[in-house]
Amino acid sequence: MEQIVPATQFDLRHTPLRDVNAALHAPDLTGDFVVRHPAGAHNVAVGLDAPVTVTVDGHVGYYAAGMNQRADVVIHGNAGTGVAENMMSGTVWVKGDASQSAGATAHGGLLVIEGNAAARCGISMKGVDIVVGGSVGHMSAFMAQAGRLVVRADAGEALGDSIYEARLYVRGDVASLGADCIAKPTDPEHHRELGELLKAAGFDDDDTAAYTRYGSARTLYHFHADNTSAY
Repeated sequence: MEQIVPATQFDLRHTPLRDVNAALHAPDLTGDFVVRHPAGAHNVAVGLDAPVTVTVDGHVGYYAAGMNQRADVVIHGNAGTGVAENMMSGTVWVKGDASQSAGATAHGGLLVIEGNAAARCGISMKGVDIVVGGSVGHMSAFMAQAGRLVVRADAGEALGDSIYEARLYVRGDVASLGADCIAKPTDPEHHRELGELLKAAGFDDDDTAAYTRYGSARTLYHFHADNTSAY
């Protein structure tokens, strides 16, 4: 019978965050870890690079799980600015809401936000997959270069402004589209990838036909004086 190894527990009421993060950066790290009573602390579980699971029991501040590689991080609460910023791989799962710039510049992995995400969600994303259970704020997917952003509710103003090759899927209303972002046909391949993303995020009951795909019109790739009014 396989022995169950209990998760290592950290309590931020008694252990400094610097010591917790140092422990999570130990060489050849494996296993499960729980961080309790974060009380909105910034930089919780940043820079992880190991196949571990880290559960954060409470709200976190800025840049939680930033630069994540390989780890699975679950935040049982809300997350402040820049959650999963510059993530490379692994998963970051926010059970509540996320503040602005969630998943900013992230290159890979999966970011799931079960609630809403504020302004600039997915700004300059470079390959990450982001699934938002609620709505996103203004300027989301600004200069999004690669990856997929799925929004199960509404999107704020200037969605996808100056977008490159990222794919955006929105089920609800879009307040306005940013420069060079347009609605595009949803082909069978897009329905398949959207269905896979929704399933990975636990929303596999959604009908992919209810979503609209948005992407780049590719008119801003090269500067022309005639396009200045679009900026």
